[in-house]
Amino acid sequence: MQTQPISTEVHEQRKQYYQRIDAHNLTPLWEVLGALVPRSPTTPVAPALWRYAEIREHVMEAGRLITAAEAERRVLILENPALRGHSSITQSLYAGLQLILPGEVAPAHRHTQSALRLVLDGEGAYTAVDGERTTMHRGDFIITPSWTWHDHGNSGGQPVVWLDGLDIPTVRFFDSGFAEHGKDASQIPSRPEGDALARYGSNMLPVDFHQASWEPTKVFVYPFSQTRDALAGIARAAADPHLGYKLRYVNPATGASPMPTIGAFAQLLPAAFVTNPYRSTDGTVFTCLQGEGTVEIEGQLFEFTENDVFVVPSWHTYRLRALGETLLFSFSDRPMQQGLGLWREEKFN
Repeated sequence: MQTQPISTEVHEQRKQYYQRIDAHNLTPLWEVLGALVPRSPTTPVAPALWRYAEIREHVMEAGRLITAAEAERRVLILENPALRGHSSITQSLYAGLQLILPGEVAPAHRHTQSALRLVLDGEGAYTAVDGERTTMHRGDFIITPSWTWHDHGNSGGQPVVWLDGLDIPTVRFFDSGFAEHGKDASQIPSRPEGDALARYGSNMLPVDFHQASWEPTKVFVYPFSQTRDALAGIARAAADPHLGYKLRYVNPATGASPMPTIGAFAQLLPAAFVTNPYRSTDGTVFTCLQGEGTVEIEGQLFEFTENDVFVVPSWHTYRLRALGETLLFSFSDRPMQQGLGLWREEKFN
């Protein structure tokens, strides 16, 4: 709808009016309505890629400058170039690269923020969650749900690096963050390694176990070997033209996301496969675990290889091209959007 040009006199009257109401902490909706209720999603988040080969030495240098005990968590945050200073990779998610050196312990704590770990580099480290340890292997997807005690250690001989993903910006938005430090640096194991996976991740559950759909999973490690086997199994059928072969991680007791605020996915692209253009409202963080390829985001081309991380902002059309067989891990805020009835996707031919 077109509006008539306003006169200089009316413009000045409005300007003076806005100045008067500003003193009462009031502002006119009609001046900002288009930005508050856009016709389609708009985001300040920029497409970006972090090349692991280029930043690995910076991660290792952090290990020479500060101990894990001093830092509590020795992490280099992956800040979106359009959100510098906000400790965010998207508006709702945080990502970083965490390093733990041989013999170190990242001390036990817990917090209301939910976290995931994706192991990228090195062997010999472990994560402990509420009294159970799991040995970390490359490609393993490990979670520390909200308010669970967790610590990390490295009893091996190599530095270990993993990708952290947390809902820190979301919890910050709600002003609902709590944290607590443990009395001891490391938890005393109360269950043998593999106990949670056996109890809750084998298509069986303890006979008296009941869980609400919104509660986080009791399975806190999803081994990479199982992920690869699952993707290889479905790859005998035809690939989805927009996604290749893509699976979502779930709480096996409920079928819901492992965490209520963060969804995680694994995706296999055959050699030379090119996806059809696709977009969705959940800004998504991708990590290449195997292979190499390119991602074109709204006409901007990025090349990626193993351990590289890239982000596709909300409602940005993208397409993936695999050179060799490629396996991608990704995470996003999709469960939150779906729970609120906000999530949408669009597929193009």
